[in-house]
Amino acid sequence: MGLLLNLETATTNCSVCLAKDGQILTVRENNTPNYSHAEQLHVFIKECMEEAGYELSALDAIAISKGPGSYTGLRIGVSAAKGLCYALDKPLISIATLKSMASQIDVMENEIIIPVLDARRMEVYAAIFDSELNQIRETKAEIIEPDSFSDYLEYQKVHFVGSGAEKIKSVLNKDNLVYHSEIVPSANDMAILSNEKLNNRDFEDVAYFEPYYLKDFILTTKKK
Repeated sequence: MGLLLNLETATTNCSVCLAKDGQILTVRENNTPNYSHAEQLHVFIKECMEEAGYELSALDAIAISKGPGSYTGLRIGVSAAKGLCYALDKPLISIATLKSMASQIDVMENEIIIPVLDARRMEVYAAIFDSELNQIRETKAEIIEPDSFSDYLEYQKVHFVGSGAEKIKSVLNKDNLVYHSEIVPSANDMAILSNEKLNNRDFEDVAYFEPYYLKDFILTTKKK
């Protein structure tokens, strides 16, 4: 029996989900462009626990969406998760943000899912998953150009999922491409993934865990 608190703060959606054995018990979330994480995250945690009738001490682990995503959002979420783990002596689980996004849609065997988070200008954070949610290309920050994802566009259908989908739609136009720009990362979609990691005892080192920023891929230079 696994009671898990799932926290998602990688984007504008401040999202908390309490789940037992992968089944969602309570949810609180608010998706606003103003980033409400600092004000609402701990309130949402408290409300989810109280509504389900559990004390924090009853948790088996805390799961955090590790990114990529907003630097500030990720810092707030990871800090909260690590603080709870230290205070309660509970293990920490991390879930790749793009994988939890990919899990939100069902696809056929010869289709792939490309979750994409809007970054800056024509840039997105992207990874590629097959129909069974196996990652078949690493996560990258990439500028969208006419030849982007060219090695993967011959599948029967290619699903672009997330806030970067509209940006891609403006550049790539093929009949087999499907765009799901309405999908945002949510703690709801972490529940099954985090429960699998709990069962496998796939935990992070609380002291050394850091969010996955992908900052190495974003370079800026000052004008002379």
